[in-house]
Amino acid sequence: MFRKDTSNAESNFWISYADLMAGLLFVFILLIGAIVSKSVILKSDLHTKEETLSSLSETLKVKEKTLDELSDSLVKSQALVSEKDRYLSEDEKLLAEKDKLLTLKNARIAENEIKLTEAEKQLQLKNARIAKDQMKLSDNERMFKLKVSEIDKLNKLLLESKAKQDLLSNKIILVQNMLDKNKDALKKNKDALNKNKKSLKDYEGKVLILSNELSETKESVKIKDEKLLTLLNAIDDKQTKYDELVANLQAQKAKIKSLTGIKLQVVAALKEALGENIDIDKKTGSLRLASNILFGSGEATLKPESEVELKKAFEVYIGTLVTNKNIKPHLDKIIIEGHTDSVGSYIYNLNLSQKRALAVMEYLLTLDFTKKHNIQPLMTASGRAYQDAIIVDGVEDKNASRRIEIKFRLKNEDAMNEIEKVLDAN
Repeated sequence: MFRKDTSNAESNFWISYADLMAGLLFVFILLIGAIVSKSVILKSDLHTKEETLSSLSETLKVKEKTLDELSDSLVKSQALVSEKDRYLSEDEKLLAEKDKLLTLKNARIAENEIKLTEAEKQLQLKNARIAKDQMKLSDNERMFKLKVSEIDKLNKLLLESKAKQDLLSNKIILVQNMLDKNKDALKKNKDALNKNKKSLKDYEGKVLILSNELSETKESVKIKDEKLLTLLNAIDDKQTKYDELVANLQAQKAKIKSLTGIKLQVVAALKEALGENIDIDKKTGSLRLASNILFGSGEATLKPESEVELKKAFEVYIGTLVTNKNIKPHLDKIIIEGHTDSVGSYIYNLNLSQKRALAVMEYLLTLDFTKKHNIQPLMTASGRAYQDAIIVDGVEDKNASRRIEIKFRLKNEDAMNEIEKVLDAN
C-alpha cells in the first residue's frame, strides 16, 4: 500500500518537473526568438545606414571632383582673361600708334595738297606768262624755250605729286580698313571679355555654393560617423550579450535533447529485449500483432490458442518498459489499437477494430503481470478502422493492415516533439 503511494507521488513529481521544464523551454524559445529578431533588425538598420553613408561618401567624392574641375576651369578662365587683357592692351597700343600714324599721314597729305595748290597757282601764273611770252615769241625765242622747259619740269612735278597723292590715298584707305577691322576685333574682344567676366562671376558663385555644400556634407558625414561609431559600440555590446544567450541556449538545448531522447532510448531498449522474434515499428516502437492470428475473419473474439502468444509478447514488451527505472517515470499511456483493411464500409471496420482492441485489452487486464505492475491505469483501447493502412509501393497490403498494435506514450511527448523540431530548426 505504501509503495503504491510512493509511486504515485514520484509520478506526480516527474509530471510537475516535466511541465516546469517545458514551460521554461518555451520561455527560453520566446526570449531567443525576440533576441534574434532584434539582432536581425539592428543588422538590417546598420546595413541601411552603411549604404546611406556609402552613398553620401560617393556623392562627396563626386562633388569634390566637380569642385576640382571647376577650380581648374576657374584658373584656366582667369589665365585666359589675363591673356586677353594683355592682348587687348597691346591692340589698344597698336591702335593708338596707328591713329598717330594716320594723323601724320593726313597732315602730310594736307601739306602735299597745299603744295599742289601752290604749284597749280604757279602753273597758272606761268601759263599766263607763257601766253604773254607767246605773244612776244618772235621777239625772244630763247626765252620761250626756257619757259617750256620749266613748264615740263612743273608738269612732271605735278604728275609726281598726283601719283604720291594717289599712293597716299590708297594707303589711307588701307589704314582705315585696318582701323575698322581692329575696331571690330577690339569690340569682339571686349564682348568676349565681358562674357568671360560674367562666366567667371557665375563660376565664383557656383564654387561658393559648392564649397558651402561641401562643408555641410562634411559636417553631416562627421555627425553620421559619430552616430555609426555609437551604433557599432552598441552592436558589439548586443553581440556579446547575444553570444552569452546563445551559449546558455546551447546548454539548455543539450538538456532538452537528453529529455527528448528518452523515446529513442525506449525504442532501443525494446529492440534489444524483443530481438527479431517480435515485430515492432522501428520508428515509433509499437508492437504489431496480425489480426488473423488473434481473431477469426470478421470476428472480435480472441482465439484460445492465440492467448499464449499474446501474453508472452505483452509481458516481454511492457515488462521492458515498466521494469526500467529510467523509462517507467516517463511512461504516460499504454494504448491498444485495432486496425482493419479497406474492405467494407468505414463504420463497419471502425466498429470491428474497436471491438477487437477492447477484447485484447480485457484479456490483458486479467493477467497477473498487469495486476502486479499496476498497468491498468495506463491502459486504453481504440479502433482506427483503415485510417492507418499499410501501403507498400503505393498499394495497400491488406494482410499487414489487419493488425493489433500495442504502443506506449510518454509524458509531454507532444510538447517534447515540438520542442525538438524548434531546436533542430534553429
